[in-house]
Amino acid sequence: MTMALSSGPNTLFDRFSKLNWGIITILCALAFVGVLMHFSVSSGAWTDMPLTHGLRFAGMMAIVLVAAAFLDARFWLAIAYPLYAMALLLLVGVEVAGETRMGATRWLDLGPLSLQPSEIMKIGIVLALARYYHQLDPRKTGTVLWVIPPFLMIVAPVALVMHQPDLGTSLMILFAGVCIMFLGGLLWRIIAAGAIVAVGGAVFAYTSVLHDYQRDRVNVFLGITDDPLGAGYHVLQSKIAIGSAGLFGRGYLQGTQSQLDFLPEKHTDFIFTMIVEEFGLLGGALVLGLFGALMALTMQVALRARSLFGKLAAGGVAATLACYVFINTAMVIGLVPVVGIPLPMISFGGTAMFTLLVGYAIVLSIDLHRDQHGARGWLW
Repeated sequence: MTMALSSGPNTLFDRFSKLNWGIITILCALAFVGVLMHFSVSSGAWTDMPLTHGLRFAGMMAIVLVAAAFLDARFWLAIAYPLYAMALLLLVGVEVAGETRMGATRWLDLGPLSLQPSEIMKIGIVLALARYYHQLDPRKTGTVLWVIPPFLMIVAPVALVMHQPDLGTSLMILFAGVCIMFLGGLLWRIIAAGAIVAVGGAVFAYTSVLHDYQRDRVNVFLGITDDPLGAGYHVLQSKIAIGSAGLFGRGYLQGTQSQLDFLPEKHTDFIFTMIVEEFGLLGGALVLGLFGALMALTMQVALRARSLFGKLAAGGVAATLACYVFINTAMVIGLVPVVGIPLPMISFGGTAMFTLLVGYAIVLSIDLHRDQHGARGWLW
């Protein structure tokens, strides 16, 4: 296959100077919000969570900047299928020899390294589908025959992750995959048929696939059952915290639900509740505004890229970010069932941060070399 000549900046200084510093600044701002909130979670102590969160972000961000400066879209195009295949094999490995923690089998124990393959798949599915549509004849995009391969590429990991069980991650993989298919030119009639199948699949999953604790959360969400001390406790405490915050909040380090430990998982899944309780509606709106600006800049990168691969890969990262933010914020106010999705860059834990920053290494690389047109890859 032919390979387009690189038309990006040549020297290392040029590459760093021409990185999308708007995206980088917002990522840093979100991580700083995370440090502030973990300082509050730790009751005003810099040890442990706030320090760990800040150092983790700084280390990962340095790697992202180097990767974005040295690697362009041809590298990510070349590894797209191998990365997807590796992630899928690792998911199968979880089924065979996975490590069970807290009732879920999601990890592979590889000696000193404990790996969660579903996180690799979040990136793998974006790159693989972007490459598929990049190399597909546009006239075949809307035909049923050529919809089958991407459909199978999505369904296989979703089924494996659902079985772990990890409903939240499986929904994220599904959403990102469907978004890329849509951006790639999927016809509306196929989308409508898929929506009908999805509704039927959701009913089947509720009756036959979901575990009891997952079904209990759905029942509480739908109002079928009322369990304020069990499955409904998390959302109830979250609503109390948000409802009592007002426009300006109770003040930094002054949140009653969070500081008195009524609010569970306040450092991970329910950290947005803590932000609103302490900084009010304005504070929550500011954080959502930062995420909105990050999504807008990411889609701007997608629109400016000349290659279809670049457009779809950047769009897929934006879809992944949107899914993270929507599910987490909707979850804490009771609009969707609790599925254990953190708020990226802010919640404590390196998994979501790593996944998102790898995605933004790809976005920054695509933006830096956006004038590459029709690149097919370094390896083939």
